[in-house]
Parts: sequence; structure tokens; C-alpha cells
Amino acid sequence: MTASGEPVSATRSVGPPPRERLLAIDEPAAFEIVNADGAGNAVLVCDHATNRLPRRLGTLGLSAANLADHIAWDLGAADVARRLSDLLDAPLVLSGYSRLVIDCNRPLDSAESIPAQSDRVPVPGNGMLTAEDRALRIEVLFKPYHQAIGATLDRRAGRPCLLLSIHSFTAVLAGQSRPWSIGFAHGRDRRFAALILAAMNRDPNLVVGDNQPYAVDDASDYTIPVHGENRGLPHVLVEIRQDGLATPVDVCAWAARLAAGFRQIEPAALALCTPSRR
Repeated sequence: MTASGEPVSATRSVGPPPRERLLAIDEPAAFEIVNADGAGNAVLVCDHATNRLPRRLGTLGLSAANLADHIAWDLGAADVARRLSDLLDAPLVLSGYSRLVIDCNRPLDSAESIPAQSDRVPVPGNGMLTAEDRALRIEVLFKPYHQAIGATLDRRAGRPCLLLSIHSFTAVLAGQSRPWSIGFAHGRDRRFAALILAAMNRDPNLVVGDNQPYAVDDASDYTIPVHGENRGLPHVLVEIRQDGLATPVDVCAWAARLAAGFRQIEPAALALCTPSRR
């Protein structure tokens, strides 16, 4: 009974489901899968594929220039990943929204998961979030993306699988120039990275980073530790400098280089494979 003596309804009214509280019905899903039935041995993911924002969040208080810049996405990475998916006949899972809404490659307890600033640029729309706001972004965007990766890998259980996470990096960060043409990042298991590093280092025109400009670790990375290390899959995080991805010709050239390097080391990489752990 209520205080006024009225009976309490047996069912409480509930609001719209989480997705509808963040995304309009005509907005894209939290992920996109390309070439889901690809027959190659690689599986590709792209954590920072787009600078798209849910319309309900407006611009997060940022300018159009900010949202076109590297703080919002990995410029060119999705284009390389799509082309590489074609060349390797590989399934590809891409994130559907900007890393500024929630970063799909950051642990949820990281300060960079929903950044209040990025490369010294404040993100006003992330400054005063409630616990409910954070939980909504996790539920609608972060979890579905990683569930899609997990389901893609589950479908390939029992067969060899090589995981590549495709990223790009800005040529200048915090005022510091970064000389690498491309970098390959790894954490506890360097074996797959070592193979592709050796292949790419054969090109005298490239400056190749080994855990440069970034390394993989549990504090700053989510995708490789969870989907690569925890499953026992050979894995590597690929970082291409963004000024080398300025045109479609550049994108195709990088995808072709990566595909050629992958094919060179594929037999040795497959020898690293053991049955995956879910």
C-alpha cells in the first residue's frame, strides 16, 4: 500500500532500453563486422575506427576541427583494416563510435576510458558525467563491441587464428615528433610481433618501432590482453603513422605492405597457435 492507502502496482513502469537512451533508432550499432565468414587465418579488429558521436551527445563541446583530429579516432586505420580484410580474406570488427565517447581499447577503470581531456584538449561533454552516464556508454557501446569480437573468435574455435589490432598514430604528440613509419606493439607474448617486425624491417625505407610509439599493457590496453593474451592467441597491435595515410593510394600501399609481410611469416605464426581459451 502507498502512504495514501492506494495499492502498489504489481509492475513498475520502466524507461526505454539502454540503447534507446543513448542512440536514436536510425543510428548505427556499436560495431560493424566485415567479411564475417572470411576463410583466412587472420582476424582483424579496429578499436578507434570512427569519429562518430551519438546525436544525443551533440559535439561533446568540441569543434569540428577537434572531432576531425586524432583525439577522436585513428585516422586512416579503418580504411587500412578494410583493405587488409579483403587482401587476407579476414573477418574484421570495427568500433562504431568515437573513442571520446568511450575508448574501446581502455580498461573501464582507466582515466582514459571516457577522457576528460585528450592531447591537452579538454572534452567538456565528458567533464561532469554521472555513474549512470558512464554505465550507459559501457552497456550500449563498449560491451557490444567486445562481445562482437568474442563471438567472431568463438566461431573460429578449433582452427588457427592470428589476431591483429589495427591502429594509427599522430606524427606529433604533446609537441614531440615521432619518427616511426609503423610500430608493432605487444605485451607478455612477443612471438608474433617478432615475426612481423623482422619481415617489415627488411624494407630499408621504413622506420619500424618495436613497442614504439606504444607498448601493450594491462593499464592502458583492453583488446589485446582480453582477446589475445587471455585466449592464448598469437596477436599484435599495429600502429601506422597517420601522415602516411593521407590518400587512398597511401592506404592501399600500407595494406599491401602489411599483407605481404603477413604472408611471409604466416607459416611460422601458425606454428604458434594452440587451442584458444575462452
